[in-house]
Amino acid sequence: MLRRGFGVLGVAVREEPRIFALSALGSAVFALTTIAQAYVFGAITTRVIEPSIRKGDAAPAALALAFCAVLLVAVLKVVGIVGRRLGAGVMQYRLQATYRRRVTRRYLELPFSWHQQHPTGELLSNANSDVEATWAPIAPFPFAVGVVFMLLVTLGLLVVTDPVLALVGSIVFPTIAGLTVLYSRRMSPLMTRAQQLRGEVSGIAHESFDGALVVKTLGREADETERFTTAAHELRETMVRVGRVRGLFDPVMEALPVVGVLVVLLAGTSRVGSGDIDAGQLVRVAYLFTLLAFPVRALGWVLNELPRSVVGWDRVQQVLTAEGSQEHGTATLATGSGPTALSVRDVSLSYGPVEVLHGVSLDVAPGRTVAVVGPTGAGKSTLATLLVRLVDPDAGSIAYDGVDLRELAAGEVAKVGALVPQSAFLFDDTVRGNLTLGTPIDDADVWAALRVAQAERFVQALPAGLDTVVGERGTTLSGGQRQRLALARAVVRRPRLLVLDDATSAVDPQVEQRILAGLRSSGAASTVVVVAYRRATIALADEVVYVEQGRVVGRGSHEHLRATVPGYRDLVTAYERAEAERQALAEPPEEPVDDALEEVVA
Repeated sequence: MLRRGFGVLGVAVREEPRIFALSALGSAVFALTTIAQAYVFGAITTRVIEPSIRKGDAAPAALALAFCAVLLVAVLKVVGIVGRRLGAGVMQYRLQATYRRRVTRRYLELPFSWHQQHPTGELLSNANSDVEATWAPIAPFPFAVGVVFMLLVTLGLLVVTDPVLALVGSIVFPTIAGLTVLYSRRMSPLMTRAQQLRGEVSGIAHESFDGALVVKTLGREADETERFTTAAHELRETMVRVGRVRGLFDPVMEALPVVGVLVVLLAGTSRVGSGDIDAGQLVRVAYLFTLLAFPVRALGWVLNELPRSVVGWDRVQQVLTAEGSQEHGTATLATGSGPTALSVRDVSLSYGPVEVLHGVSLDVAPGRTVAVVGPTGAGKSTLATLLVRLVDPDAGSIAYDGVDLRELAAGEVAKVGALVPQSAFLFDDTVRGNLTLGTPIDDADVWAALRVAQAERFVQALPAGLDTVVGERGTTLSGGQRQRLALARAVVRRPRLLVLDDATSAVDPQVEQRILAGLRSSGAASTVVVVAYRRATIALADEVVYVEQGRVVGRGSHEHLRATVPGYRDLVTAYERAEAERQALAEPPEEPVDDALEEVVA
């Protein structure tokens, strides 16, 4: 643990050598001035105070010189304190910021399949508490390194004063080493468990907040509270055990230098009696041993944090060294050259032992609209994620304009293809911010995208228009409004391939038809692949691909598939019957009330 802990500190020094040097220098200045202070006070006592008492008069020049000496030492000590504290703080926070960026950047590089295997709460813990734990020893570390000068100088003075007493008092250091080893062995498993529990608590909290609607509507508040309480209590008990070990270690580390002073005084008394040293030398040795308490305490602060630091480092490295990153080539595709041609060849994909897609092949000509239809669990959404390379297939290939997606340079797929998922995610930002995501896009293009997505009217009706803040996850908007803003966010980037994964399920069929018609007639026409189940959506497609159990069972027009593929016919007619029954019962449309009112006003 000590070896690995100091290895982490070595990484910190290599990352921030200049700031560390500044902080260590400040600490060294502080240490040396602390020692010098004793000698200055001693010299003032001998050369100024005692002569003044004997003469009954104080020499102004001597007093002024003494004042200047004390002031100089005090100023240097303050400079040392400021230097070490400022340097240590800057170093610690720079390292935390650097590694948070690295962890976050690695999250972006890792494929979607890796994220599916790791809970969001754990990822938040890696980027926050684990990074913080990794660099917790940095605050006292430069100080501890600096006061090593104090330790060395003090030990040197002790040896010069009386080697025998120096040897007697040095028994403290092997005791400290033994305690440190014992402490590390006790703390390492406790800190490992504590960091794991922090991730679990964070994960449960995130999951509960994310599923607040489900929790409340199903009356599961008590169960979620109990689940969170169990994990929180276990974390509390673990941290209590950590506190107990620290509570035993810290006082012992504080007491050891005092014990050393007592041992020196006991041994020194006999040496004074034998005439080997005088009383003044004994007092000086005892005082120097009191100075050792400070560097020992500083080293104790570092040693306290090392087990936690190593655990945090291991958890952060699990992210930074995670495998599964997507390889990229160097090929590029022309932008603004119209819709792209899409080619899927013998694509297969499995999640563990479950095969989701098997031997899927299809071609989509530029500018065509293809509807992917299939029962629940057929692999439609998985195919959609493959088309924009959120994940790579286990076998087969996907190409834009004849170029395999694996051969494209990083960022090229995002320039060409856009995916609009069924679950529309909006940030706690303005409408404009949610559509542009920081990209410099003119408001005219934003409004054009909103018109295509049939969102222009309701955005104009918002209190501040494009500047209206939609709340966390767009909670101030209806489901249909959120989906249309998510669609506009994709359209405003003028993608050459647009993949809609049931992205209009929360709007009524009439609005959906206008959206799809707008996509085909807009100036920024795209090749469109839409995961669909409604008859109205399917009717607008140039071709229908029917997927069942991860395989393409049939493709062609709606009429052709209905006549030749029984599964397709049963699926579509079942939905049509449900639609007819709903209309016969005069049920309200699927579009939320505010969207329906908007259509009436229009």
